Amino acid sequence: MYELVIANKNYSSWSLRPWVLMRAKGIAFTEKLIPFPGGDSYATFRPHTPSGRVPCLVDSGNPIWDSLAIAEFLAERHEGVWPANAEARAWARCAAAEMHSSFETLRAVCPMNCGLRVSLTKRPPMLERDIARIGELWNEGISRFGGPYLAGDSFTAVDAFFAPVVFRANSFGLTFGGEADSYVERMLAEPAMQEWYEAALLEPYREPGHEEEAAPFGEITADYRKG
Repeated sequence: MYELVIANKNYSSWSLRPWVLMRAKGIAFTEKLIPFPGGDSYATFRPHTPSGRVPCLVDSGNPIWDSLAIAEFLAERHEGVWPANAEARAWARCAAAEMHSSFETLRAVCPMNCGLRVSLTKRPPMLERDIARIGELWNEGISRFGGPYLAGDSFTAVDAFFAPVVFRANSFGLTFGGEADSYVERMLAEPAMQEWYEAALLEPYREPGHEEEAAPFGEITADYRKG
């Protein structure tokens, strides 16, 4: 059975991607959760992943690191990771790759912290551009391939890659316009997303660096964590 090495569910957007993908597609795995330490996490994660970063999928002792590489590895072995339709599959890969390499301001201003609710008091122009582009992508995918997911009628890797944005939208009150806003609600209702969210709220871990990330651009209005 696969082993998936991840960090805190409350914070780790990169860990969420393969975790929610495998849960949604019924791909069995065991989970190894290693909490973020204070400061540099490289030394903590390096014994478990060649890059010193999470996530890392381990298959019979063979590590596959980076969420995009994990998705492609799984796609070679399991049906439905990417859309069956060639046009939808090409679009989904482009959108996932864009998410993987872009939207730096969104990541910085609205870090993933599942349990918090934050009212933004500063919205840099580059944040608005990131939000507009994500809305454009989501609305395009839903319109072009018929929904209710981004590339058709089933959850695929492209939905997993944007899953952290869905949690950011929930925490920071982000809206994207059109069907994209309904997509946020649809994703939040996904059983795999709900499972991750409930586990995130129960985590006892508080890492100061991640806790401080949410404050510079907004006011924390609620904290739903129970751990």
